[in-house]
Amino acid sequence: MLSRSDNFAPSPKTLIGASFFLLLAAAIFGGLNIAKVKTLRSATAQATTARDAAERSRLQHDKELKGRQSAIATEQTKLAEGEAKTGAAEGQLTQILNEKKQLEARLQDKEAEILTLQKQIEEKQPASANPGAPSGVELQAQLDDARQQLEAAEREKSLLSETVQTVRDRSSQLEDEKKRRAMAHGKIGVRGTVLAVNQAYNFVVLNLGGRNGVERHSEMLIVRDGTFIGKIRISSVEPATAIGDIITSTLARGVQVQPGDIVIYAGANP
Repeated sequence: MLSRSDNFAPSPKTLIGASFFLLLAAAIFGGLNIAKVKTLRSATAQATTARDAAERSRLQHDKELKGRQSAIATEQTKLAEGEAKTGAAEGQLTQILNEKKQLEARLQDKEAEILTLQKQIEEKQPASANPGAPSGVELQAQLDDARQQLEAAEREKSLLSETVQTVRDRSSQLEDEKKRRAMAHGKIGVRGTVLAVNQAYNFVVLNLGGRNGVERHSEMLIVRDGTFIGKIRISSVEPATAIGDIITSTLARGVQVQPGDIVIYAGANP
C-alpha cells in the first residue's frame, strides 16, 4: 500500500513543465532587461547628443553675444570720439574767430595808418617858397621816409589781408563742420524698417529716405528683437526710400538680414 507522501511526489512530467516555465520566465525577464538596457542606452545617447548640441548652441550664442557687445562698444567709442571731436572743433572755432577779430582790427589800424602817410606825403610835396619851411633836401628826405613807410605799410596790409582771408575761410569751414555735426547728432536714433533684401547682391531697401535726413555713405545699425546683428552703409537715397549695402563683415556667422529688421542711424563717414 502506498504512503500519503508518495501520492504528493511530483512526477517527472510536472518537473519538466515547471522547469520549462521557469526558463521561459527567465527568458522573458532577460528580454525585458535587454530592451530596458537598450532603451536606457538610447536615452543616454540622446541626452548626450542633446547636451552636446546645447553646449554648441551656448558657445555659439556666447560668441555672437561677445561679437554684438564688441560692436556696440565700438559704436559707443565712435560716438564718444565724435563728441570729443565736436568739442575740439568748437574750441578751435572759438580760437579762430578771436584771431579773425584781432586780425581785422589790425587791418583797420593799418588802413588808417596808410591814409595818414598818404596825407603826410601830399602835405610834403613842394608847393611854394616859404622862408620858414624846411629846405628842399630836408623835405625830400622826409618825403622819401614817408614813402618808405607807406610801402612797408602797404606790404603789411597785403599780408594781413591774406591772413584774414585764410582765417575767414578756416572759420567758414569750421562753421560748416559744426552745422554738419549738429545735423548728424540730431539724426542719431532715427530708425526705420528693412522693406526688402537682395541676398545675391547684399543690399537692402529701407522705408527711410532724404525726407528723414538719410544721407549717402552714412551707416545704420541693424537690430532684430532688440539685438544688434550688423550694419549697412547707405549707397542711394530717394525722398522716401533708401538703398543700403550690407557690411557683411559685421554680421554674425549664419545670420542674414531679413525684411522687418529695424535700422537705426549710426552716423556719417567723413
